Amino acid sequence: MTQTTSNPRAVYWGTGRRKTAIARVRLVPGTGKIIINDRPGEEYLQYQAAFLASVKAPLELLGLEDSYDILVRAHGGGLHGQADAIKLGVARALCQLDPSNRGPLKAEGYLTRDPRAVERKKYGLRKARKATQYSKR
Repeated sequence: MTQTTSNPRAVYWGTGRRKTAIARVRLVPGTGKIIINDRPGEEYLQYQAAFLASVKAPLELLGLEDSYDILVRAHGGGLHGQADAIKLGVARALCQLDPSNRGPLKAEGYLTRDPRAVERKKYGLRKARKATQYSKR
C-alpha cells in the first residue's frame, strides 16, 4: 500500500443520509474537534455518548481521531438519524482522503447507507398498516 501524505490545506467532503436526515461533512486537518451546525458536537448531540461514539467510529477505526476536525451541516430528521448520517458522511470523506481506507470501512459496514425509512400512510387505514377493528355484527 502506498501511504499518501495529507495536504495541510486539503478538505475532504462526504454526504451522508439516514431516514430524512442529510449531513454534509467536511474533514479538515486539525485536532479532532467536531462542529455541527456551528455548535460543538457534544452540545449539538446533547451530550449523548452513543451518538458521539457513532460519529467518531470511522476515524477511530483508522486511528485518525486526533488528526482531523469534522465540520458538519446537518438538517432533517432527529438526532439519531443525523448522527448516523454524519457517520456515513465521515466514512465517505475518509475514502476520498485515501482510497485504501475503503476496505476496512466497508468491512465494518460504515459505507452502507441504511435504507430504512418511515412507511407512508395508506388510504383506508389508520396508519401505514393498522386497520380499523373488524366487527362481525
